[in-house]
Amino acid sequence: MKQKDVKLGGVYRAKVTNKQVDVRIDAERHSGGWDATNLATNKKVVIKTAQRLTEKKSAKSSKAPHGTKVTTTGNVTVVETVPATVETISGAADANVVSNEAPAADKRVAKKFRKQPKSDEASKVKKMSCIDAAIKVLEESSEPMNAKDMIEAMEAKGYWSSPGGKTPHATLYSAILRELAKGDQSRFAKADRGHFTTNSAE
Repeated sequence: MKQKDVKLGGVYRAKVTNKQVDVRIDAERHSGGWDATNLATNKKVVIKTAQRLTEKKSAKSSKAPHGTKVTTTGNVTVVETVPATVETISGAADANVVSNEAPAADKRVAKKFRKQPKSDEASKVKKMSCIDAAIKVLEESSEPMNAKDMIEAMEAKGYWSSPGGKTPHATLYSAILRELAKGDQSRFAKADRGHFTTNSAE
């Protein structure tokens, strides 16, 4: 396309960020080229040369974005951007006058509200530690237990389960020995070799 064929207010096809889009020529630049508007995104772009404009699009065939009014009188094309408003009728938004950004904002808000109940439920459920679960199964047992039996009992009752360790009973055994080192403050008592019960003095 030649420079003399480019008219202000005209709508043309141009390559913007590797995509063919409709642009409206808004004003001529002092340094050469034109200021234009990408009608697909309603963003300002700069057309440096007439060669970037491939073909002229009539107002009828060009696709203006929602909320844009295009009228042609003679050789002059006028593009008006109509402010988008939201009207609610019986709880439903009128699709003809709702801007493109409003539904996205509504979705983000709705998404936050959907996630909120989950976080509330998660905060109410507090996982029991392995050592606390061991105390609980010993309190429910009438006989002393070793670490392996305690692990099996707490997993069966759903008090605690191993996060993937290969020897959870060895980890529990070490934790019990650390508790026993507290003396009278220990919640555990040694009943036999490798077998424990709760500290009755607690």
